[in-house]
Amino acid sequence: MAASSRTGTVSLQGLHGTVRLPEASAKPWRQYLAFFGPGLLVSVGYMDPGNWATDLQGGAQFKYALLWIVGLSSVMAIFLQAISARLGVATGKDLAQCCRDFLPAWTRWPNYLSCEIAIAACDMAEVLGSAVAIHLLFPRISLLGAVIITAFDVILLLSLQRFGMRMIEALVLVLVATIAGCYFIEIFVLPQTAPEFAEMGRAMFAPDIPGFFRNKGLIYVAIGIIGATVMPHNLYLHSALVQSRQLGKDEPSKRRAIRYYTLDTVVALSLAFFVNAAILVLAATVFYGKDSVTLASGQVVKFGSDADWIQVAYLTLAPLMGTALASLLFVLALLASGQSSTITGTLAGQVVMEGFMHWKIRPCVRRLLTRLCAIVPAIVFIAVRGDNSVNDLLTLSQVVLAMQLPLAMLPLMWFASSRLQMGAQKPGRLLLLGGWTSCLLITTLDLYGLPDALHSAWMVLAGR
Repeated sequence: MAASSRTGTVSLQGLHGTVRLPEASAKPWRQYLAFFGPGLLVSVGYMDPGNWATDLQGGAQFKYALLWIVGLSSVMAIFLQAISARLGVATGKDLAQCCRDFLPAWTRWPNYLSCEIAIAACDMAEVLGSAVAIHLLFPRISLLGAVIITAFDVILLLSLQRFGMRMIEALVLVLVATIAGCYFIEIFVLPQTAPEFAEMGRAMFAPDIPGFFRNKGLIYVAIGIIGATVMPHNLYLHSALVQSRQLGKDEPSKRRAIRYYTLDTVVALSLAFFVNAAILVLAATVFYGKDSVTLASGQVVKFGSDADWIQVAYLTLAPLMGTALASLLFVLALLASGQSSTITGTLAGQVVMEGFMHWKIRPCVRRLLTRLCAIVPAIVFIAVRGDNSVNDLLTLSQVVLAMQLPLAMLPLMWFASSRLQMGAQKPGRLLLLGGWTSCLLITTLDLYGLPDALHSAWMVLAGR
């Protein structure tokens, strides 16, 4: 029997068990709509501003050669997030609660602190994404001022939580639809872009694997794409979000929940794949084969491996595509990306604090603490180093995430593989194989790229 006894606390109190489910005899589409939502919320972590730079760089430098890496990353994400959702349903606990209850007591503080640091680092990337979008939309607002403005999105989230989980899911759906809609118009409506579908298909399903391993530059960007794919806080968050529904404790109810949550995960992360693929395809179509572009003002924008690709894309999409609409759509999608990721980051912070430490604090205090941990370093760096420090801050955030990710994936897979914890809902061999393979591959790539990442982080901290 699964170890489903509770410890006196629940995940996301105030949202836990608030969404009613239809009867098991209801039509499948009604049941799917009732379970739809948690997968969507975690999917925004796979299309947050931290992913944009690697996708843009990959498309600009290597055209479609890394498209299969984007696909592989999405498949691995589906395996891990589906297992996270299953853990939440089977045990009645989120991943943080499982770590507290089933791992040695001495691991609690290190795991909790590493989670908080990772969430703050991820929030920093989302702060920067939203701030850059605000600065680009309103040039009179400095980047430093835009960073400060992002602190006030706490009011939006606190207002949403008063209306329940469905309102939060509805807002995120609108933001994700905005991102997807902007890129659909960029690629399929604007006449200046015409993707080469045959070449894209070959790059996706028949990649040049030997050539891939001979190209060190290609490998480096691929590691960046994979390393930025699975966000550690998403694994904690997903196992908590699934408990927002009024789940039955009997085995048929658990099987139904796992079935529809798995479908929810596949659909949501498939959408995230298409968004990431669209970013790469847009960069490949517009930037590949070029080393610079001259703006109407006479400014020359160069395309290099160390370029700030988010700002480069905004500045150059309009002249390269012949319409100002291209840059406007890009920055609107970026703003939607930053705001949707901010919402889920706040919820994840609440999950790990309550799960690991059983601490209960007011959501507004929790949100302010998380945002201050992200904003203060951003303000200091930008004040001292100027607007060009954005890429440096993103580098730092990715290093922190890479170091914390194994601490989330390995316990998840350990619990999922245990009949004692999962009971009858233990994943089958195929799902466990996919999960463990994804976990070990991502961990290996993170460790492989960690020395270079730490060197880059040290250069950032040293101001070189």
